[in-house]
Amino acid sequence: MERKDRIYSYINSKEYIPLKFEELKSVLCVPDEDSDSFGNILSELVDEGKIFLTKKQRYDSCKRAGFVRGRLSCSPNGRFGFVIPEDGEADLFIIPSGLSDAYDGDTVLGVIDEKYGKGGKPEGHIVRVISRGNERITGVIKRFDGVFYHISPDSKRLYASVRVPVEAAPEANIGDRVLVEITDYPEEGIIMGAVTKVFGSANELKSNIEAIINEHSVKQEFDAETLTEAEKAPKRVSQKEISKRLDLRDKLIITIDGDDARDFDDAVSVERLDGGGFMLGVHIADVTAYVKPGSALDGEAFLRGTSVYLADRVIPMLPFELSNGICSLNPKVNRLTLSVFMRIDENGEITFERLAKTVIRSSERMTYNNVAALLEKSSDRLLKKYGYLLPMLSDMRTLADILHRSREKRGSINFDFPEARIIVNDKGEPTDIVKEERKISHKIIEEFMLAANETIAQLAFWAEIPFVYRIHEPPAPDKTEEFNKFIQNFGYALKGKFDKDNPIHPKEFCRVLEKIKGTAEETMISTYMLRSLMKAEYSCENLGHFGLAAKYYCHFTSPIRRYPDLIIHRILKEFIDGQETSQFSSVVPAAAKHSSDTEIEAEYCERDVDDLMKTFYMQSFIGEEFPATVSSLTSFGMFVQLDNTVEGLIRLDSMKDDFYEYDENAREIRGIRSGTVYKIGVRLDAALVKCDLLTRRIDFVRVCDFSPAVIKNALKASMPAKAFGKDKKSRSYGKHRAAGKRKYKHCRK
Repeated sequence: MERKDRIYSYINSKEYIPLKFEELKSVLCVPDEDSDSFGNILSELVDEGKIFLTKKQRYDSCKRAGFVRGRLSCSPNGRFGFVIPEDGEADLFIIPSGLSDAYDGDTVLGVIDEKYGKGGKPEGHIVRVISRGNERITGVIKRFDGVFYHISPDSKRLYASVRVPVEAAPEANIGDRVLVEITDYPEEGIIMGAVTKVFGSANELKSNIEAIINEHSVKQEFDAETLTEAEKAPKRVSQKEISKRLDLRDKLIITIDGDDARDFDDAVSVERLDGGGFMLGVHIADVTAYVKPGSALDGEAFLRGTSVYLADRVIPMLPFELSNGICSLNPKVNRLTLSVFMRIDENGEITFERLAKTVIRSSERMTYNNVAALLEKSSDRLLKKYGYLLPMLSDMRTLADILHRSREKRGSINFDFPEARIIVNDKGEPTDIVKEERKISHKIIEEFMLAANETIAQLAFWAEIPFVYRIHEPPAPDKTEEFNKFIQNFGYALKGKFDKDNPIHPKEFCRVLEKIKGTAEETMISTYMLRSLMKAEYSCENLGHFGLAAKYYCHFTSPIRRYPDLIIHRILKEFIDGQETSQFSSVVPAAAKHSSDTEIEAEYCERDVDDLMKTFYMQSFIGEEFPATVSSLTSFGMFVQLDNTVEGLIRLDSMKDDFYEYDENAREIRGIRSGTVYKIGVRLDAALVKCDLLTRRIDFVRVCDFSPAVIKNALKASMPAKAFGKDKKSRSYGKHRAAGKRKYKHCRK
């Protein structure tokens, strides 16, 4: 690999001029006996889209020649795309005719046709697909033509005709949601595959959830070797292990989690100091005591990267025996931990005190609800049972307030979005959607975990040990400018310049959040602000955390459910013991990159399942009216959000009292004749007319446009094609063929 990198660096250098094979071999002093391996390296670089052969058989750098190597991201309707370069340069816009045989997610080589196309951004076309981004897809079987099943992909970014030969789908029927393993790309616009799993009817909630999980490559089952290792994990902490650690079992330490939590990876303690201030102890489950490097458990944890929390289940990173057993900080039992002690003064200044391998015995398993009730003294029953904790809980509240004020002072951005919790029954079906109330107990744990994460990251940085940091870079200048234009419609504005040399300070965003607090547009502006910020990710370099206004940050507090935390613990334990940590230098970059990728997939999976659950839940309310708020505007309609956080679309063509147009500059929808204006934040009454499980889409109309006929037409349009036999001559095939048939058009035609 080192030799390959050196060869590429030379070809990509400024002083290089295109050379033929023998010339290049001579310049690089390659011995004749190494000709074959040298040729193989050049071929690999060509295949990877890093270099290319000119017509005169000379090797040249793709980058220097103006080619763009990156991942293709297509629009939701598949009609255009962007090549996102690997080197961080500007995205390359690809018009429909320039997509060739490339699809969303593919790694491609593009070329710039116009340096300043529409919107001032480069435009071009794709010259080669380097590697395919999709090994399998999920979708619904729409029709059978006697030879192939035709599948409509769940991903609307994959705009292609997916075909499966009848012999490659023995258990499938029309109307089923299936998992398809891609086998070939025979021609432009067509993908061939084989059905490897049938989830069930496309109209069933369970099959839709399973399809989403598979679509995001979230692994549910553990292999036999991993389960065997988990079963061999000890059921209790040995006296031998206790003797090696700082014993904190006599200290008052508690866990505080949600009512339905089953794995507890953090516990806390607070003591008032005689000279003023507090000693905060954050005690984290020592998962690395049971998950060893190179083990099946470690490999599985790395592969998964994170636990996935869905409305109806948790897909854990580690097997139950560890996540809910020996690693979980259950009350009244001995548990191994890694503890960080922080001395904090009345101004919120944190002085690192100590990091130690410890053993604790959690005094109580507390919940957010009962801690809040205790602090409010609203339950005699809880006071009687847990009254002895009240002095420490009161100190915790005081300390959390101090830490929060300190963060606000430095510019930490605090979003206060209402979070929805989906209540499910024993069948996994949603029965209610409620807004989660943020209590003082949530704030206590949040502030303590943030303090621990910052302290540990700062320790690692100054100790100069290999590490996985949690970074959040400043927003791109164009995103900041776009957000500023948006809030000007509401009478707000950001101060300062928006360029790389003068990045905006997070305090500016804090100032806006403070001004919009309690206003009708608060949620919309907060959401737009969040979207304008960069995505936080993991990195082996410390680049700071913009959103928290922190110079140092990491994820240290959840090793049961996040792999970065686990590997951090492994590094820190070596550091505590005075051992060499350089062996982790080659590990942390891969851990950071993979963890960022799995985190994104987990978030998408969780979001898609939530959207599906909300769509399923709202089906029983079709025809009912709800107060709603306009949350965003598009050229085809306006999205509205109900008070329970459910969001849906009111299409412009459903608004019958006038002809409405979207004014992008004014960011409003206006009636041509009446002058009626709809902006983000406007309240209106909306009637629910359609819930489509296949697309997870909810449609509303304004109440003034509502009639039974609207529902009838919406239901008719969304009625799924019924399953019918494989026999092309069957009456049911003929009856449903017209309804089930879909004309697949590739995005480039």
